[in-house]
Amino acid sequence: MDRAERRIRVLTMVDGLGTAGGGEGIARQIALHLDRDRFEVVFCVTRWGAKEAADVDGQVELREAGVALFPLSRDGRFDLAPWRSLVGRARRSEIDVVHTHKIGSNVWGALLSPLMGRPVFVAHEHTWSYDGNPTRVFLDRELIARRADAFVAVSREDQRRMIEIEGVPPAKTRFIANGIPPFPPATPGRDIRAELAIAADAPLVGVVATLRPQKALEVMVRAAAQVHEEVPEAVFLLIGGEAEVVGEADRLAALAGELGLGDSFRVLGQRDDVPDLVAALDIGALSSDFEGSPLSVMEYMEAGKPVVATNVGGLPDLVVEGVNGFLVERQDPAALAAALVALLRDPELARRMGEAGRTRRREEFSIEATARRCGELYEELMVAKGSTRQDRDRNAP
Repeated sequence: MDRAERRIRVLTMVDGLGTAGGGEGIARQIALHLDRDRFEVVFCVTRWGAKEAADVDGQVELREAGVALFPLSRDGRFDLAPWRSLVGRARRSEIDVVHTHKIGSNVWGALLSPLMGRPVFVAHEHTWSYDGNPTRVFLDRELIARRADAFVAVSREDQRRMIEIEGVPPAKTRFIANGIPPFPPATPGRDIRAELAIAADAPLVGVVATLRPQKALEVMVRAAAQVHEEVPEAVFLLIGGEAEVVGEADRLAALAGELGLGDSFRVLGQRDDVPDLVAALDIGALSSDFEGSPLSVMEYMEAGKPVVATNVGGLPDLVVEGVNGFLVERQDPAALAAALVALLRDPELARRMGEAGRTRRREEFSIEATARRCGELYEELMVAKGSTRQDRDRNAP
């Protein structure tokens, strides 16, 4: 069958299965939401392990959506045999587009896509600080950007940094905003406050974030201590599991204790009931030093919660100052506390901002819109590249 008569074949490459969110989650959701009449998708998990193998529900969801799963089990970074199997699969399947996500898969995509019959190559970066790591800057500029037909950023600020800090050619960059699928409704009749022994009328601030240095959560703890001086009945919930730093949850809990917060700052850890917890909040907050386009903020918005966050990365794309929340400078606990107190003391303002945020999320940050823009990018690049499958096969090394 001629390529023009069949669906466009897409190979997605990402580190994990993506059921826990983050960049992997966005990659997964794009694969799930690409138009099945136009696209056929193979989803390659490049770091397949016991955790992914045990996630039967995640595998079933892909299969039921018509997405072919290709797990890549590797014994280490220098185990090349699995990559050979992926290249063979891509060539046999006549892959048209390779779409990689995050630094590891972006590097491998840059190295391997020429061996796959020269498909369109789209690299997708989800967030990093874009400075302080010369090796990564070099890889982005000299390897990934040179090989990629497009280098996708998830925020306008990340796109600017790609160009100005990394030196990626502007014509190679694209901005495609993240989106989230419809947020599961809160469990009817469930009383989160009662379960956590929090007073029904206590102001409740939540932070949904993986416990990693990027999130600057010690700043949130210090802001909470200042809020407590003004609104002593306020309670903070930190929701999220540990990442790179073992013992981070204990460290943050100890800092909260040192600052006299007691039960006013709860470190809940990883939870599978985030929609119920977010529904119980009065305010959603984030104190990050850098961000791409954080899904947690979209979750706050969908739940109708006002947002208080730092003015970094893609957060200005999500939060319109004074409309659906407040933005403050990074590493400034006093400013963060002042914005939180302003909303806690004005419930009507908080309600209006929350409603504005929900409307904005549904109009501009849906996963359907993200997947549609990716699909349009694939088609644009295939036209621009202007090569047939036969041409790519003949010219492949």
